[in-house]
Amino acid sequence: MASSTQVVDETARQDKVTAPYGSWKSPITADVVSGASKRLSGIAVDCQVTSSGRSVLVREADKPGEEPTDITPKEFAVRTTAQEYGGGAFTISEDTVIYSNYKDQRLYKQSIKSKDSSPVPLTPDYGGPVVSYADGVFDLRFNRFVTVMEDRRVSSTNSTTTIVAVGLSDKNIQEPKVLLSGNDFYAFPRIDPKGERIAWIEWGHPNMPWDKTELWVGYISENGDVHNRICVAGCDPTVVESPTEPKWSSKGELFFVTDRKSGFWNLYKWIESVNEVQAIYSLDAEFSKPLWVFGINSYELIQNNEGKNLIACSYRKNGRSFLGILDDVQSSLSLLDIPFTDIDNITSWNRCLYVEGASAVHPSSVAKVHLDDYGSKVVDFKIIWSSSPDSLKYKSYFSLPELIEFPTEVPGQNAYAYFYPPSNPIYQASQEEKPPLLLKSHGGPTSETRGILNLSIQYWTSRGWAFVDVNYGGSTGYGREYRERLVDKWGIVDVNDCCSCANFLVADLSMLRAETHKFESHYIDNLVGNEEDYFERSPINFVDRFSCPIILFQGLEDKVQIPYLFLCSLGYKNDNQGINELQVVPPDQARKIYLALKKKGLPVALVEYEGEQHGFRKAENIKFTLEQQMLFFARLVGHFTVADEIDPISIDNFD
Repeated sequence: MASSTQVVDETARQDKVTAPYGSWKSPITADVVSGASKRLSGIAVDCQVTSSGRSVLVREADKPGEEPTDITPKEFAVRTTAQEYGGGAFTISEDTVIYSNYKDQRLYKQSIKSKDSSPVPLTPDYGGPVVSYADGVFDLRFNRFVTVMEDRRVSSTNSTTTIVAVGLSDKNIQEPKVLLSGNDFYAFPRIDPKGERIAWIEWGHPNMPWDKTELWVGYISENGDVHNRICVAGCDPTVVESPTEPKWSSKGELFFVTDRKSGFWNLYKWIESVNEVQAIYSLDAEFSKPLWVFGINSYELIQNNEGKNLIACSYRKNGRSFLGILDDVQSSLSLLDIPFTDIDNITSWNRCLYVEGASAVHPSSVAKVHLDDYGSKVVDFKIIWSSSPDSLKYKSYFSLPELIEFPTEVPGQNAYAYFYPPSNPIYQASQEEKPPLLLKSHGGPTSETRGILNLSIQYWTSRGWAFVDVNYGGSTGYGREYRERLVDKWGIVDVNDCCSCANFLVADLSMLRAETHKFESHYIDNLVGNEEDYFERSPINFVDRFSCPIILFQGLEDKVQIPYLFLCSLGYKNDNQGINELQVVPPDQARKIYLALKKKGLPVALVEYEGEQHGFRKAENIKFTLEQQMLFFARLVGHFTVADEIDPISIDNFD
């Protein structure tokens, strides 16, 4: 006798249209994907202001039911190109915001009291966007703005990075005053409440900021200079760590995050009297993330109604994020119940938390979280900004990710991925048919794919594709040991972890080392190894072993990493096929691969976009890329008919 569940499943199947996988019709079109989502570039709160990824500042509505308002003039865009990846482009204090303008990269000051307020420049005009600023803070003691400055006037590939002070008076604009210099990179300049001490992070080549950094504190003299510097963490040669996110409490205590001993980024506090650090709470979880961009804010120092000091923090463990309240005196952690399973940044204002997060059914959003009087429970959760507010209308088509853990080729070592099955409420395939599997290997490599709502993935699954998003060895979110699996083994560990579906194609590595900008100029050396390794892991040297079609998408203004997607099989590894997202590829690299494969006679296509840098931002280019990927696979691999009307591009050695 059939069970009730089997009867329901069979009835559901009878109500659906049977069609081959990959040919299903879906309302989640390329237009929806390219036009629905706005990027979030950070949040800050002071007078209730947030920022959206449209490169403008957005003010939270004053009253319920009202819409947030843009406060950035049309001719301005809030974005910095510091370290190419940017971040930390704006800072707010009371009714004043200071931000980097994308076009000229100068700092501007603007009042947020009035919509008609005009931005006032604070930094010199160098005749072009050759000096950038990021991660700044107000220094009220000296009426100045302390910020990271990247100077590319002498060299665009070997810029000079310093921490400088910019005057806030309305008088003549002056050159920024250099406070700290001498190392390759700086981040997180933070001033204590009295303006007497400054904390900062610095590091030098060949390290990346997740390999080894140093946390310093300097004392500020009466004339505003920094003296009597003390290394708080990262200077002991016997301890491998990468401290990050320093922050002063209202009482002048210095908190920070580091990954000493356990290999996981946990919260610590500096005991100034003896210059020692003290662990606040130990957990095999990541309380911060790699410093690819400036302005990371993973925790906030807050007070409850009783005046007790607490730490609101987010961390990642087992593939998801958690939000909690940490009592550093009692060393206890209480979790807060919110619908987000992924959290990027948090900030606080007036006993509320503003959380930048997402989930499998929530796109990237900003939520306002009200806590109870004790600061231990959530009493109200409200999304005040959404990157894709109309996305929920497609909820019945959503494929929910399942975190899977699988064994790698190394005995005893596992890796992780998110699996998305095909999902469409109208269509089904025959029971004998298996769906095509699209495997994505994130570009990183020191990065992490997350199981959140991504309409680009739902575009595929709602058409009958299975999709798996891999966090191969070397990805973040699982501690230093997991992250360092890729050291000297880039192109080996990642490929082996993804080899069930695809090979991971990298460009001509020896050429990349000469062309990469300063921030990553030694990154590839650590990932690959010696000159022989560069040659052996550069597929461009083994074109005769390429065996399947490839499509490449390239932004022509990208100096560093721009994702492009292609399908390929590398015969010198194995014969699997799959999709791969590759970064760290200047335009010449894409052309070199294209010409080599064209000469070999393999079906290949190259699409180049004017005006695109790191990550495609223009809706028309996002749409075109997505549609051409789908059509490329249908024509050359799956040999099925797509439901959408798409004009194909010409494919060399095929059309």
